[in-house]
Order: sequence, then structure tokens, then C-alpha cells
Amino acid sequence: MLKQREKRFGIEILSDNSINFNLWAPDAHEIKLCIKQPDNSFLELLMEKEKDGWFFINTNKAHAGSEYMFKLDTGLMVPDPCSKAQAEDVHGTSLVINPENFDWGNDINWKGRAWEETVFYEIHTGTFTPEGTFNAIKEKLDYLVSLGITAIELMPIGDFPGNRSWGYDGVLYFAPDRSYGTPDDLKELVKTAHEKGLSVFLDVVYNHFGPEGNYLYVYAKSKFFDCKHVTPWGDAINFENRTVRDFFIQNALFWLEEYRFDGLRLDAVHEIRDDSPINILEELAITIKKRIKNRHIHLVLENDNNIAKFLEKNYVAQWNDDFHHCVHIQITGEKGGYYKDYTKELTSKTPAYFLARALAEGFSYQGEASPYRDNTPRGEKSSHLKISSFINFIQNHDQVGNRAFGERIGVLASKNAIKAAACLYLICPNIPLLFMGEEWGCKTPFMFFCNLGKSLSDSVREGRRKEFSRFPEFADPRNREKIPDPTLKSSFENSKLNWNEQDQEMAGFYKTLLKIRHDHIIPLISRIDHSKSTFAVMDEGFFKVKWFADNGKTLEVIANLSENKFEYDIKQDKNVLVKQSATESQGEITAWSVYWLLE
Repeated sequence: MLKQREKRFGIEILSDNSINFNLWAPDAHEIKLCIKQPDNSFLELLMEKEKDGWFFINTNKAHAGSEYMFKLDTGLMVPDPCSKAQAEDVHGTSLVINPENFDWGNDINWKGRAWEETVFYEIHTGTFTPEGTFNAIKEKLDYLVSLGITAIELMPIGDFPGNRSWGYDGVLYFAPDRSYGTPDDLKELVKTAHEKGLSVFLDVVYNHFGPEGNYLYVYAKSKFFDCKHVTPWGDAINFENRTVRDFFIQNALFWLEEYRFDGLRLDAVHEIRDDSPINILEELAITIKKRIKNRHIHLVLENDNNIAKFLEKNYVAQWNDDFHHCVHIQITGEKGGYYKDYTKELTSKTPAYFLARALAEGFSYQGEASPYRDNTPRGEKSSHLKISSFINFIQNHDQVGNRAFGERIGVLASKNAIKAAACLYLICPNIPLLFMGEEWGCKTPFMFFCNLGKSLSDSVREGRRKEFSRFPEFADPRNREKIPDPTLKSSFENSKLNWNEQDQEMAGFYKTLLKIRHDHIIPLISRIDHSKSTFAVMDEGFFKVKWFADNGKTLEVIANLSENKFEYDIKQDKNVLVKQSATESQGEITAWSVYWLLE
């Protein structure tokens, strides 16, 4: 009989090589474990029904490599919701994986890297290389190290339906998708990255499951999904249930312990609905800190609500969409959709004001009404947080892929404008994130794509077109019809990086900036008193920001992110650390100019 304290999701291989199979199915009356035999038939074993919805069996009839499923009392056979690997896709058999079979070697001595050293490189496994595999990423690690990257971040890899996806419609959270490689392939990627000094982060989705292949709705709906709250994807996950909370905490620990990831990025936590006395985000982080003490583990959030409290103790940083949106307006001129929150027309403040405030204080919106969100207040005060609590970028999977045609910044802005923006975010004392291919001016699109069944494909196609109706250029239904079909294989294939189109001059520019960051900025980050930072806006696109360190040093940026030129004298006695300008003129700061001063 399985003791209460030992109950856990998934399988456990014991010292005698027998295996515990566990399934939480509170809506089921009877469950059978089905183990696939050499003749493709299934050996069916009745599982013991325990209290609180658990079913359990210990057997020596399975071993590493065995395929298995669970048979419900309705006759439906389902995969293990905590499958560590699938034999084929999400609807089929799960594989018994023994983690002890992988040799981590010297990786057990890896302690990780300090957070201040982090320079992120976001990767979608399927489109980063022609092969689209974990093994192919491994072959690019030396290139990333030479560029100045210190951490790679993989977009979600949990098993999803079909063979192409962004990963945010995954349904088997413990199983790396088979199209990317085996569990051992992923472990080998992490191990090799560590050998080269690279941290490895994983993007995880704890706010919803994908629409196809989530069988939890069949046998655990009454407990797992809470109709009291809804999300854009349907019923919210019921984080007020103890077992549901344990499912996600166990998943986070699984990636950090069994795969030795250095950190997690939690997707869209503003869509996690939890009325518990202790929010699931807090409990998850506290549990991880108590459990893993011998190496650096960094937890990162995406939170559109700009909530500061999570960043005060348990999470090291948050993706700063405010920074991106302001920069994007400045270098492209686009003001539709959510960009209107940062425009003078609706807020009386310029994009340069919002941008300078994001650099100096963290969030642009710290409680002010958001026009895009029907004038509801958004955000909290953030200047008291560490300067490293904010991750800045000029593009990422969302900001590229959620465009109708997946255009990268290199298609939307001039090279001089992009260089100025890159100089701004790669040198500033916040944490930078590059999106794959950005550093060499990649112009191939990164579109939204998926591989669902026909009825769901129709819904996704039409839903995506409806989503863009809020943007002025797609108000006309005829224009929305031109948006690429995300369900076609071509949308995926056309999103693969073209490594033959590299702009070597741009790549060298990024490499130089990251070297300056390594030598001069990273040692300063932990010493900056964020609450003392100041900013001033002199004109549209023209602003200054200053940061103060406890060792008496001052870091200042003077930037002109516009086509205009302004009278301004960079005094000769100032220590100019970086100067980026398309043209120079005495006594003026010319178009697309950024000066970094370190005194």
C-alpha cells in the first residue's frame, strides 16, 4: 500500500527494478495499467484504488524502454500525464525512462552562474537549425560562447500534438517532444552547455494545457480544472487543490533536478488564477529554494500585470515588455494595438518618456491607467527592486511571432536604428535577451505555427485572424485573409533560420558590445542602487538616464532614438565607454546615436 507521503505523479523505479505506477484520476472508478507486449498486445493489470483519487500498482512486468498506457473504466486508453517520453505522439504509449541510465559525469560539480552574468539567447528548437533537434543546438554552442552569450533559453519542449509547435500548446509537461530528440539528447545538450560555461533555461507553461491531447479533462476534470475562473484558453487550472499544486511543483523540480536546468521562465503568470492563502508562484519558488541549495537556480517570470512583489524575494527577474514596446515605437513608428499605451496621443507622454522610465525605474506602467486595457490601472512601483530584476529585448518569440506575418525587427527598422536600440539594451545594467538570429540581422520570419486536428486547426486559423482585427491595418476582413495559415507546414518551414544570410558586420557589432558588457557593466550591476536612478527627456526620442553605484561610479546613457538631430555637447572630459552613431557632428547628437559614459 502506497503511503500518503510517498504519493507522487508518474513512475518510480525501485532498487529491486520493480516499478511503481501512479495515476491521480479522481473522476474514475477503475484503472488498469496496460503494458505493451512484443506482439503489440497489452498486458492489463488492475490498479489498486486508494483514497483521494489515487490509483497505484507495483509490478516487475515493465522495465526501462517498456511502453504503457492507462485504461479507464470507459475503455479509453490514455498516456501517463507525467510521461517522461512518448513512443510516438501525445495520444499514444508512454515510455518507461530510467534517469539513472544517463551519465552526468563532471556535471555534478557544475554550480551555475551568478545572475548578473546572464546574457540570454532565446531558442525555438525546431527552427534554430535546419535539423530542428537538441543535438543540432549542441553543435552551435561554441558559436554562442564566442558571441558572448552566457545562457540559452529553450522555448517550451513539453510534448505537443503533431510535429511542429511553439510549445505553448503542450499537454505532457514531463516529456520532451520526440520531434526534438530523446530525453538523453536533451540531457546531453545541457551537459555540453555546462561544459562550455553556458547556463540553460527552460520556458514552462503553468497557466493552461493545449487543446488537443489533454486527457486530464477525462478523468480529473472535477479537481484539476476550476470553473470559478476562466482564462483565454478556457477553464483555469485549480491551484486551490493540493494535489494540483503538487503536480506543477513536481514538474518544476523535475526539470531542475533530473535535467539539471539552471532556471525556468514561467510563461504568462498573469493568467494563473489562485485565491489560495499562499500563491502557487510563491510556494513553487520557496520549495525549489529549500530543495536545491548546492547550485544557482534562477526563476524568471512573464507577467503582463507588472506585479513587483514576486520580484522582491523569490524570482530574480521578469521580461520587461514595457521596454520593448517603447523601443519598438521609436525605431519603427508603429503605434497600433498594445503600442498605443506608450503614445503621446493617448497618454500625453512620449514613447521616449516611457522608455527612459523603464530604463531608470523598471516598469513604464507603475499603477497608471492603461488605454489599451480599457483604462484599468496596470503595474506597481518598481524602482526599489534590483536593477537586474528586468530582462530587456528588442525582439523575442512573442514580439516577432505574434505579428501577422512574423516579421523580425530587421525588416521593420533601418540598420542604424537597430544598432542604436541594440547598443541601448545590450549595455544597460538590466539583463539582455537576444532572439535567435537577431545578432546577425536575420530577416527570415518567425511565424506562429501548430499541427492540430482539422476542427482545432480551423478554430486556430480563424481565431488568429480575429485577434489582429484590433490593429488598424487588419480592420478590413480582406486584409485579415492574407495572414499566413499557422496550420500549414510551410509556416513552420519558412520560420527556420537561414544561417547562410548572416550579416558579419552586424554580428561583429553585437560581439563587441557584449565584450564591453562583460568587462565593464557586469561587475557594476550588483553595486547599482536602483532607487537612486534618474532620467530626463529632452525631446521626442532624445533622453538621458543615469545610474549610481555604491563604489562611487556613475553610468550614464545619452540616447537619440530618432531621425532628428539635437544640439548637445558630449564633454571631452567625460569617459565615453561606448559611442554608436551613424554620423558625427560637433556640438550635436545626431540621428540614432547612443553614448554610454562611465565615470
